[in-house]
Amino acid sequence: MIFFTRSIALVFLLITSLYACSPDKKQHELSKEYDLSTFDKFNMPESLFEISGITFNKGNNDTIYAIQDEEGKLFRLAWDVKIQHHTKFGKKGDYEDVAIVKDQAVILKSNGALYTFPMSEATFEEPTDVTEIKKVLPKGEYEGMYGDEKTGDIFVICKNCSQDNSKKTVSGYIINLADTTKSVGNFSIDVDDIKAINGKVERGFRPSALAKNPVTNEWYIISAVNKLLVVTDSQWKVKHAFALSSNIFTQPEGIAFDTKGNMYISNEGDDLADGNVLKFVRK
Repeated sequence: MIFFTRSIALVFLLITSLYACSPDKKQHELSKEYDLSTFDKFNMPESLFEISGITFNKGNNDTIYAIQDEEGKLFRLAWDVKIQHHTKFGKKGDYEDVAIVKDQAVILKSNGALYTFPMSEATFEEPTDVTEIKKVLPKGEYEGMYGDEKTGDIFVICKNCSQDNSKKTVSGYIINLADTTKSVGNFSIDVDDIKAINGKVERGFRPSALAKNPVTNEWYIISAVNKLLVVTDSQWKVKHAFALSSNIFTQPEGIAFDTKGNMYISNEGDDLADGNVLKFVRK
């Protein structure tokens, strides 16, 4: 009987040890900033069923600015109020992300074209001073963008670019609003570093949204294809890779932070759910 009891105790200790080292346990321990299972949900109106990008103006969360990937419109909403207003800045097209920098709205098209206009015109039905910026980015597919209010820099990350066909890196480019005729810098993310944490990148990492956490200065990159949230340090070195539950994140296409570091992730709708924005309060 004593031998049998000791055997059970040894098995229990072994199971406990394996659990402590399991990926799920490790994943939980990495979630120190946000609980990805606890959130406030704002269901979008029908006009934003295919919401593809979100941002705030100077981090103020009183107004959400959003775009969807079929119409050239910049939408604005108050949290949990489905009444939306918009300004039409362009023709129908595949628009993927939005940023507000130095009182300028910046919208990213999937082919790398950028559209800018003053925020002073965002309340009009159609802004009159829209600038289209072409060929400043290499040929490719782009979905993620972030604007730095302090420097005026625009960070654009590749989803699918020819220079990344090796699937070993993901490239990005920096443009400054003071001179949009050329990129002023670039950056890259090592996909093998993501793979070392989470194996969901065998066919490459395909970012769909990008933002910087104002509290930690870490970069947060979302991939709807890989169902991952990747966190890097300020120099793009991968620190964490969180798996995103399909039950919560139907199709995550946008990410933004307010001044307090609360995180917002937008999801396109599907056959069973509206498009939405999820708010994760910083711990």
